[in-house]
Amino acid sequence: MDCRPIALAVAVTALLAATPLSAARPDARILDAATAARPAQLALLEKVVNIDSGTGDAAGAAKVMAVLIPELKAIGATIETVSAEAPGLGDNVVARLTGKGKGRILIIGHVDTVFPAGTVAERPFRTDGARAYGPGVSDEKGGVVQAVTALRLLHDLRETNYASIVLLIETSEETGSPGTRKLIDTLVRQADVELNVEPGDAPDAVTVWRKGSATIRLTVHGRAAHAGVAPQDGRNAAAELIHQIGTLDRFPRSGEGLTANLTTLRAGDRVNVIPDLATADINVRVRTADQFDGILSAFQAAAQQTIVPDTKVDVSTTPSFPPLPNNQATDRLAAQAQAIYADLGLALTTAGNGGASESALAAAAGTPALDGLGPVGGGFHSVREYLELSSVTPRLYLFAKLLIQLGANPPAK
Repeated sequence: MDCRPIALAVAVTALLAATPLSAARPDARILDAATAARPAQLALLEKVVNIDSGTGDAAGAAKVMAVLIPELKAIGATIETVSAEAPGLGDNVVARLTGKGKGRILIIGHVDTVFPAGTVAERPFRTDGARAYGPGVSDEKGGVVQAVTALRLLHDLRETNYASIVLLIETSEETGSPGTRKLIDTLVRQADVELNVEPGDAPDAVTVWRKGSATIRLTVHGRAAHAGVAPQDGRNAAAELIHQIGTLDRFPRSGEGLTANLTTLRAGDRVNVIPDLATADINVRVRTADQFDGILSAFQAAAQQTIVPDTKVDVSTTPSFPPLPNNQATDRLAAQAQAIYADLGLALTTAGNGGASESALAAAAGTPALDGLGPVGGGFHSVREYLELSSVTPRLYLFAKLLIQLGANPPAK
């Protein structure tokens, strides 16, 4: 383990101690506890990052849970293991703490990643003094570990002025939470507020809006034939699919509004056969639900205009998450978080992005939600994924203090 992050935490604490007396001051108990927790927090993060747990890797998910569950049991949490609601997915974990206050807080995090088995062997957890790296280090194992550490911090400080804190650790968020939709719907309706530990955006933001997501699948049916002897007898599904994908040219690939991007493409399995089947997946992100209807209609209309004779195009959809729109409840929570961060002499900004999450489901159910509360990171879903080590202690302080405040005074639903 690189010892430089510990030195960095000491430096951060010293800087905060030098804040002018006229400025707001942090809660010393919580800051000291957050600073002291840093080595164990990073050690726990290293353990879970170094376990492959891509969505659908049920065994990998179980190994991660086997690391986290004892941490939660040690602070008195009751643990419920909940089977996934769709086949081939890992079990989910619901940890519950009961206090003496009135706020019912739901924390949601996920331990599934987009990386296949074997990724850890290729690039395990490492740090370079400024950042930590590894599969899922920010998205979202860093946030889950922060949540577990914050609950331990509250336990050690004997902070129990909340009615309940429920931590849902799920295993299928990266594919739209098909293994937890019913469970999430139940939990968000039982809560006064939902806090999501997705990573914070650089340079230091919480997430107040998110795009909704869905996938449009194009499936072209053609006719196979020998590619050398009688190609004229075939009906090339791949060629027609290329034509259909051209519909994408009508829509933006990036930006804060609607975007549509080609993500998977499959056709043929032999080099000497005209392919009779070809598929493509179009990942669509929208700011408002009605935007999806427009892009779906465009692909459905294109499917009626084939250029390869006797081919047929089917258009199907798989929804993921609805949008998390800008709303007053989230804005109020963000302002509360900003005030806590200001006590550290730090500025917390607000932002939004195209990465969908469970907070949209909470908001849709009428439960105030705030997202992007994990450590700051970037490079998500790529070999460049990283976590900013300088954000670990301030974000832990923020999260723990927010739990304490919301436990005592939950927002009105």
